[in-house]
Amino acid sequence: MESIRELLIDEMRDLYDAEKQLVKALPKVVKASRNAELSEAVAAHLEQTRGHVERLEQAFELLGEKAKSKSCAAMHGLIEEAQETMQEDLADPLLDSALICAAQKVEHYEIAGYGTVRAWAEALGLSDVAALLKETLDEEKAANEKLTGIAGEVFTEAEALSNETTEDEDEEPESVHATGAPRKAAIRQTPALKNT
Repeated sequence: MESIRELLIDEMRDLYDAEKQLVKALPKVVKASRNAELSEAVAAHLEQTRGHVERLEQAFELLGEKAKSKSCAAMHGLIEEAQETMQEDLADPLLDSALICAAQKVEHYEIAGYGTVRAWAEALGLSDVAALLKETLDEEKAANEKLTGIAGEVFTEAEALSNETTEDEDEEPESVHATGAPRKAAIRQTPALKNT
């Protein structure tokens, strides 16, 4: 590659592959999420993602280029991480919180990619291409903000669950003294050894 235009096309091909991978992966996230608002947000973003694929195809056409994919290893890795998360045995709010984390990693990757290609298109005076890329960039940013909003509610649920678990673990076992009165287990009553 010897020009910004070639870089632009190459990165658009990477994003094209990334978006097509997401079209296949997002239905699994919708199914795995337990929070209704999260499911709805991911389902809505799936529809937007289909539009992102079409927009990239339009941008390629404006550039006189064939819409071709370049394998996006980064998106493959991010999706693989999300799939590992879905296979974990997590309580519902913890799973949802982890899914939001995975989804926001994807959004940040896409925001970086679309921000760069839009800037390159603008620098090259390709205003029609830049407008298409900016439209997708704006939707990626909005999706990330939506996830941030949902994350607050889900985090509160996950934190409450964690606090319940911690309280259960912190309860000290009781034993019965010779007098019949309950007392804390002896292990808790042993004074700490001092360094000598």
